[in-house]
Amino acid sequence: MAGLREMFFPADCALCGKMLLSADEAFYGICSDCAKNFQPELVPRCSLCGKPLISEKERCMACREKPGTERAVPFAFDAAFVVFPYVGKYSELCKAYKFGRKKNISRFFALKLLEARLIAPFPREAATWAPVPPRAGKIKETGWDQVEEIAKIIEKSIDVQRCLRRLPSKSQKKLGKEKRLTNLKGKILCTGKPAKDMVLFDDVFTTGSTLSVCAEELKASGAEHVYGICLFYD
Repeated sequence: MAGLREMFFPADCALCGKMLLSADEAFYGICSDCAKNFQPELVPRCSLCGKPLISEKERCMACREKPGTERAVPFAFDAAFVVFPYVGKYSELCKAYKFGRKKNISRFFALKLLEARLIAPFPREAATWAPVPPRAGKIKETGWDQVEEIAKIIEKSIDVQRCLRRLPSKSQKKLGKEKRLTNLKGKILCTGKPAKDMVLFDDVFTTGSTLSVCAEELKASGAEHVYGICLFYD
């Protein structure tokens, strides 16, 4: 029983290590003092990838059209929103969840995604959400997928469609932007009819390649608009 309690209701905050005293703190795996610091930055953002702008206008440098390239728009999704930077306390909590397997943090992350949709640049009511699929064989190897755990919570509030499947391919972690795109080309399959408006969600946005390939497949399968939302941007 003690082992089960530690898995689902750990006694200590995943960030500061303070004892979790209330039912809400135990439910989310993070103390109220740490949780209150997790608020999206209300700053100007890139209209395409959703990352905060520094000195640019409308779009960040990475998302601006590059003369002579085949695609004027670098991504297949229509717009994305990223919630927290993958630094400091944010990356610490993400790592505690992914690598420390503190699974109840999925409830906190699901809450943050649902809150973020209120300020994200996509439809809130009509859109159907879809989790980015895990690497083929991952669940068999590790026993779980961090995005799927979040999906289980989100689907209690909004429509979630698990319509994407990833075929065997290399891990995206150590690849650059161009190789990430080619690595997943033809490796993401849509296994069902997607809704008209789809919102892809994932944990970390690095180059945007994974979201883009997923969005391309959804549009090829009938979706008219595809948006993206991720907890962290690297």
